[in-house]
Parts: sequence; C-alpha cells; structure tokens
Amino acid sequence: MSVSDPIADMLLRIRNAQMAGREMVEMPSSRIKSEIIRILKREGFISDYSIEGGDKKKTLRLYLKYTADRQPVIKGIRRVSTSGLRRYATTRDLPRVLGGMGVAIISTPTGIITDKEARKKHVGGEILCTVW
Repeated sequence: MSVSDPIADMLLRIRNAQMAGREMVEMPSSRIKSEIIRILKREGFISDYSIEGGDKKKTLRLYLKYTADRQPVIKGIRRVSTSGLRRYATTRDLPRVLGGMGVAIISTPTGIITDKEARKKHVGGEILCTVW
C-alpha cells in the first residue's frame, strides 16, 4: 500500500504504539525516517532502534521508552510541514518547542538536524516535526 506522507505515517505509528503501551513498533525504512529516528534516539525520546532486512525491503524497528510508572517519554509528536503545505523557517524564525524542552526536527541543506543545531550553524529549512 502506498502512503502519501511517509513521515506522518511514521509519527502516527509511534503515537499509536505508545498509546497501546507497546515496547516496539515496526515500519518500512527510508533514509529520511532513519535520520529522524537517529535524532530521537540521541535526544533520549526512544531507547533504541535497528534497521533490518535485505537490499530491497528494509524494516525500521523502534524500541519505545517509558518512565518508571509506564508513562511514555514522548508526550507529544506532531507533523508540522505536510505534503500539501510545506513550512519553512529562517534561522531567526525557527520554533522553540516548549521553551527548549522539546525538539523541532529541521531538514536543512546540511542534512536533517534539530532546531538547536540549526541555530548554531545559522541555517534554516523545512520544519518536519516537533517532539516534546
């Protein structure tokens, strides 16, 4: 089945798995998804991830992270730029998610990075999603 917005599909799978209390979620892999997941791992929102499969069909497997009382670490995850309406921001206009407590993931000419890294590098780009 073809998905028109694979990033939104990935975020929805993560949100649904956390609401169901799952430990792991699987999805088709792509380079942009693996870069977003790498950022989520580095920022501490997920516990681990792995890419499995052959040359043609690779699967991205995420291991979700919960607190000691089984509350999800990701309180909210939202797609900002959609396929119908792209959202771009300059360095000055990059969003601060919950006053710096959350992360905005930005697609820049230098790659996919967080809003904090984009401010340090003085680059803008497309705002893919926000996580808090």
